[in-house]
Amino acid sequence: MLVGIGLLSVPLAFAHAGWVMGTVLILSYGFISCYTAKILGRIILSDTSLRCYPDVGRKAFGPWSTPMISLLFCLELFAVSVLLVTLYADSLHSLLPRFSSDTYKLWSLVILLLTVFLPLSLLSYSSILGIASTVLIISVILVDGLTKHTTPGSLWSPAETSVGINSWDNLGIAFGLFIAGFGCHPLIPSLTRDMIEPHKFERMINLAFTIATSVYALLAVAGYLMFGNAVSGEISMDLLKTSGYNKPLNHLALWMLVLSPLSKFALTTQPLTATLEILLRIDVPRPLSTESEETGKLTGAQASRENVKRGLRTVQRICVALLSVMMSILVPGFSEILAFLGCSSAFLLCVIGPLAAKTSISGSCGVLDGMVIAFAFIMAIWGTIALLL
Repeated sequence: MLVGIGLLSVPLAFAHAGWVMGTVLILSYGFISCYTAKILGRIILSDTSLRCYPDVGRKAFGPWSTPMISLLFCLELFAVSVLLVTLYADSLHSLLPRFSSDTYKLWSLVILLLTVFLPLSLLSYSSILGIASTVLIISVILVDGLTKHTTPGSLWSPAETSVGINSWDNLGIAFGLFIAGFGCHPLIPSLTRDMIEPHKFERMINLAFTIATSVYALLAVAGYLMFGNAVSGEISMDLLKTSGYNKPLNHLALWMLVLSPLSKFALTTQPLTATLEILLRIDVPRPLSTESEETGKLTGAQASRENVKRGLRTVQRICVALLSVMMSILVPGFSEILAFLGCSSAFLLCVIGPLAAKTSISGSCGVLDGMVIAFAFIMAIWGTIALLL
């Protein structure tokens, strides 16, 4: 989950921040995200009744926090679904430029509306495509950079880059792009509970974040050296626009970025639709009572209500797919959506939330924790304003 589609925009984040600030940010975010992930794990392991992120919020802040956390989850998952549609369409447009990205987004509805009704047992296998596409795109970028000896797109002859900050507005966008890549914290509580050996949790977290930060840093440095300040919001788009590369290899990587988002869309939106169904009270009913089980069927009124709920669940899933495509058309920039995801939810869920929960439960706030919370708030607001401007 740590090494996902967010890696496609880390070279642009470096272009916005420059070498010095970019290096500071990516290392700082990796360290702080690792630290807050361990805080979540410690809270979960200290109380056997806690199993998920909302449980942590309820323990720290009371019942009122549950709907707010659910809203943040819904916002985050919806933003990811929009990102997947954008990535699919941009990649397909690069391969087949005859039609516009918006046209491909509209065509994607045919596939998306089919996949959102598939069972989770089948959808889970789509994660294999995501892993394969991630490994392939990293490998292709490094191979391209090493096999080409002239700029642009070469590691041997770097493009024009900047040591310092080019734009203070763009620096705010870089905050969101960098932190979005480390946004796995909603998974941490469940992962902690599912581990066979929970005492190895912190060692696992250290290893995972070290690997993820290294991968992000490697791709950010390579991509920035290859394309400099002109790097695209999705570095994969630069691979086809640049001559001198192995075209079949690059085409394979881009086709993986076409198929992977389509296959992962339903898997990504499943928790979103499940949460919305609960909030709208149209979720799958609880097991039948003993009396109903004895009759073996629902009463006429119960059957009618369940048919209505089933219809509403169908309409709701269709609406989520339609809204994702519409939002992708209205806000077509992949990097802008990713930065918004980082500023709007990643800072809150991955940095501020865990530290605030620790402070509330312990009754005290350390100087370092207080400084990190303050800086996270400033960066989130800064990045959001920069995106709006």
